[in-house]
Amino acid sequence: MTNFIIGAVVLLLVGTAVRYIRKQKKQGAVCIGCPSSCGCGKKQGGCVCQDKA
Repeated sequence: MTNFIIGAVVLLLVGTAVRYIRKQKKQGAVCIGCPSSCGCGKKQGGCVCQDKA
């Protein structure tokens, strides 16, 4: 029973993450998770998120 509960929680977390990524991509986000994803990235010639890392 414990394995079933753990598996269900993992599937829920993965499903939620996939849904979030799909939603962000539909909105046009290039760098998901970047605070300025709509204003940086390939749209303007270079990703600010990667330059700071």
